[in-house]
Amino acid sequence: MRKWVLFCGAVVLVTACDKHDPILPGVRSDIFATNSLNILDKPVPNVVDNIAQSDVEDCPYIQKSDNTVWDGTRKIFSGFATNNSVAGEKTPICRGNFVYAGLSTGELVKFNAKTRQIVWIADVYRASNMTGGASVVDIVAPAQIYKNNVYVGGLGDAFCKISDKTGNTAWCIEIGVEKPFIIADTVAYVLDTEKNLNAVRLSDGAIYWRTGVKKSRVPKYKDKTINVGHEKIDAETGKILK
Repeated sequence: MRKWVLFCGAVVLVTACDKHDPILPGVRSDIFATNSLNILDKPVPNVVDNIAQSDVEDCPYIQKSDNTVWDGTRKIFSGFATNNSVAGEKTPICRGNFVYAGLSTGELVKFNAKTRQIVWIADVYRASNMTGGASVVDIVAPAQIYKNNVYVGGLGDAFCKISDKTGNTAWCIEIGVEKPFIIADTVAYVLDTEKNLNAVRLSDGAIYWRTGVKKSRVPKYKDKTINVGHEKIDAETGKILK
């Protein structure tokens, strides 16, 4: 069993190993309840003036592209390295003694930095993405913690709400995420890999509205307006402002 798990982890992006965790043994269930987006085409209610601070702290750890996390010269987490990943160092997030790291295997892992014990690991990818030879399911945008839930998106066409306590997935919607996203009270503003800005309802993953933008830039929120590059979008309606 150990040899099989190691083999599956090593070739996770070139074979149909979507039912097996590359880090922990066992069978996984699909994370998507549906393959269709629930787009409401209506304004966001009670839009906030400005966003609150995320429930994370300064995170002194360094995450490498080979799925390792370091505390100076000491390795505190090691996952399986993959061939298909986005180059460069990533940004793990911290709260208390815990570190949350998105992996190129399409998973978010929570572990204790002091004991190096894994608390939970959650899939953040569409299962069909794991069956192609060139699929990239890397998680490159930092996760965010808000009101006891973790929000995270990756290149495996998934944006998910995960319980911080249990690691159980409340919902995932089928959009790819590369850029950092915004949490604004009851909604997440997420720029997907197809250059659509999505206003995602945190309670259930429904999308109030989605608006196409010209360039893929990190969105910024101020005074009920979202800036994506030089474009300004109304946070309530999704309309592009002039």
